[in-house]
Amino acid sequence: MEDRDTGAGAPEVGASSASPPQGSGSPSAGRHHRRPGEHRQPGRHAGAGQQADDASQNQKGKPKKRRKRRRGRKVFARDEAKPGANGSPSSRDHAVSADSSRGKPVVVLPAIAVMRVEQAERRPPMPELPVFAALDLGTNNCRLLVAVPTRHGQFRVIDAFSRIVRLGEGLTANGRLGQPAMDRAVEALKICGDKLRNRKIRKARLIATEACRTAENGVEFLDRVEREAGLKLEIIDRQTEARLAVSGCGSLVERETEGVVLFDIGGGSSEIALIDLAGRRSPRLANHIVSWTSLPVGVVSLAERFGGRTVTREIFAAMVDDVAGRLACFDGRDRLSHLKANPNFHLLGTSGTVTTLAGVHLDLERYDRRRVDGLWMDRDSVDRMVEKLVGWDFQQRVANPCIGADRADLVLAGCAILEAIRAVWPSERLRVADRGLREGILSELMADDGVWRNNGRGRA
Repeated sequence: MEDRDTGAGAPEVGASSASPPQGSGSPSAGRHHRRPGEHRQPGRHAGAGQQADDASQNQKGKPKKRRKRRRGRKVFARDEAKPGANGSPSSRDHAVSADSSRGKPVVVLPAIAVMRVEQAERRPPMPELPVFAALDLGTNNCRLLVAVPTRHGQFRVIDAFSRIVRLGEGLTANGRLGQPAMDRAVEALKICGDKLRNRKIRKARLIATEACRTAENGVEFLDRVEREAGLKLEIIDRQTEARLAVSGCGSLVERETEGVVLFDIGGGSSEIALIDLAGRRSPRLANHIVSWTSLPVGVVSLAERFGGRTVTREIFAAMVDDVAGRLACFDGRDRLSHLKANPNFHLLGTSGTVTTLAGVHLDLERYDRRRVDGLWMDRDSVDRMVEKLVGWDFQQRVANPCIGADRADLVLAGCAILEAIRAVWPSERLRVADRGLREGILSELMADDGVWRNNGRGRA
C-alpha cells in the first residue's frame, strides 16, 4: 500500500501487498501472484517456498538469474492504527499491510519519519519574541514602527506606517492647530490604533512633538485623539526629543568616530546634539551628549514664513540667515571646537531633508531606504545637491521621484536649515540617516526591558 502523503511506494517503505498466499510451497506460485515489476529477495523474512527454490537451484549448479526485490525496513508503531469510517486506517502518516505469517495488520513507518517525530516531541517550543511599538506625531508626519528585538542593539520591524498629515499647517500664523489638519492627523492615528490593537504589545511609547507642544489647543487635540483613536499620546520636551534622535542613530556612529554633530530637521523644530566620543565610549550614544539645542524652526514653519513654492536665491539666503541668527544664540555650540579639524569628526543628519538630498544625489528613480540609510556624502556632493535644488522651480521639484508633491514646497526650507548648520560646524563628511525618534524610542524601550541581555527573549 502506498503512503499517499509522503509519496513513498510500499517496496521502499515496508512489506509488499503482493506477498505469496499462505500454504503456497511452489516457487511458481509466488511468481504467479507477483505483480509486474516486483522482485523477490532471499533473506530472513523469506518464506518456505523461497528457501526450497534456492536449494534446488544450488543443486543444479545453474542458478536462474533473478532480479532482487528491494525491501524496506519495517518499523512497528506502538499504538494500533485506528480504522476510519470505511474500515481503512485513518492516519495519514501510516502505511498498513498484512503480515503473511500472523495475519495481523502491521503499521509501517519510514525510519526517518519516526526520528523526526521523536525530535519534534523532545524540542521545547520557541518562546514568542516580545513586541515593542513607537509612534511619533510630528508637525508634518505621523509615523509608527512595530518591532521585535534581534541581535544586541538591533531589532526587526514587523509593521510600519507613515503619512504626511501637516498637523502644524497654519500654526505659525494662528498659534492654534487648524481643524482640517487635526482631522487628517486623527484619521492617520486611527489606522495606527488598529495596528497596535491587533498585536500583543509588550511596551509602547506614543509621543507628540513641536506642533502639540506650542499650539494653544495642543492638549485639547490630544484629548480628541484619545476619544476617537483610542491612543494616549504624551507631549515630550525638546531635550527628550534631542536625546531620542541620538538614540535612534547609535548604530551609524562608527567605533573610530571621536566627534559628531547630530541634527534632526523637523517640521516645527530642529534638534541639534553635540556628541563627544574622544574618551571611553559607553553603549548608549546619548550618554555622550555634551551640548544640545532645539531651534523653534522647521521646514513647515520656515516655508510658511518665507514661501515654499517660489523660492528665489535671495529668499533662500534670507532663510539661511534667519536660522544662522538662532544658532548664534546657542551657547554650547563651541563644545566640539577641539575636534572640528579631526578626520574622525563628522555631521550626522536624520530628517527628510538629508534623505531627499541623498536620493537626488544617487539619481534614484524611486526612493530606496536601503541605499540611502547610512550613505556618506562629502562636502562637494552636498554643495552640488543644494545648488541643484535651489536652481529648480516648483514643478521640477515635484517631478523628482525623491521629492514629489508632498515635499516640493518644504525641501528648500530644509536645505536652508542644513546650510546654516554646516556653516557653524563645517565638516568634510555628512552621514545620512533614514531613522530618528521612533528608532530611538524602540532602542530605549528594549534596552530598559533587558531583552538584549537575554538573547532577545525578554525577561522571564
